[in-house]
Amino acid sequence: MLPELPEVETMVRGIRSHVIDRIVENIVMCPNNYKPISVVPKLPKLRKKLVGHRFIEVRRLGKRVVFDISDGSNLVIEPRMTGLMVLSDPPDLNHLRIQISFGGSGNFDSLWFWDRRGLGTVTWLEPGALQNKLESRLLGPDALEFDESQWTKCCAKTSREIKVLLLDQKVVAGIGNIYASEILHRAGIHPTRPANSLNFSCIEKIAAAVRSVLLKAIECEGSTLGDGTYRNALNQNGSYQNEHRVYMREGQICLSCQKGEITRIVQAQRSTFFCLNCQKERK
Repeated sequence: MLPELPEVETMVRGIRSHVIDRIVENIVMCPNNYKPISVVPKLPKLRKKLVGHRFIEVRRLGKRVVFDISDGSNLVIEPRMTGLMVLSDPPDLNHLRIQISFGGSGNFDSLWFWDRRGLGTVTWLEPGALQNKLESRLLGPDALEFDESQWTKCCAKTSREIKVLLLDQKVVAGIGNIYASEILHRAGIHPTRPANSLNFSCIEKIAAAVRSVLLKAIECEGSTLGDGTYRNALNQNGSYQNEHRVYMREGQICLSCQKGEITRIVQAQRSTFFCLNCQKERK
């Protein structure tokens, strides 16, 4: 599964208290025979940039984990499809990618980046570069900070299908495929409806559903699906998959209305799930 805003937020919350104010003692690549992840700069230079410095904060930026470093630089880890930040007991040892070791006392001596498919990225950015490279150009406002007026403006500008718009990280950051389907179901909006056809009542419903779905998913520490890939920082499952009303429920009766059948379509090369009764197509 793709780590989305709730999963990445859970990673950040899980590791924060264990890495803040810790001095980086070493960073090494873990031996494996799989596709290597992207590390910029190369490890010897990255080690020089990090060793001896402290992590003063760890936070989420869209679907990325950002470490603020004591010299003003940043370490940015993008989990992508199957990446995890773990403090102990990774799903397996074969797909460990990077180990960051800490000096001093703490409950955990190391932080690992684990990635089954090798699509994740690790990038060091010099002081001031984060704003220029990520915050100002590539990412829209965070989904949890997007208000009704912002939703109204962004929807009015495009006739793209609303589900596709929700996934555009340049418009709003953090919403992925699982939660886009769940959000539109709770809002009662058909996923193929053009964004600029939504009235204010629909916008209100989407804005409310975004917050309720994402906050509940964070409370449940994300969704662990059938492949079992996603784990929190302490190797525990998330539980929001038990709250899914449409995602991966094709052909089943809707849990909300008990009448409609969950249908699957493909939008922008991603599976979309919705209820034929709760989310009627506008004629």
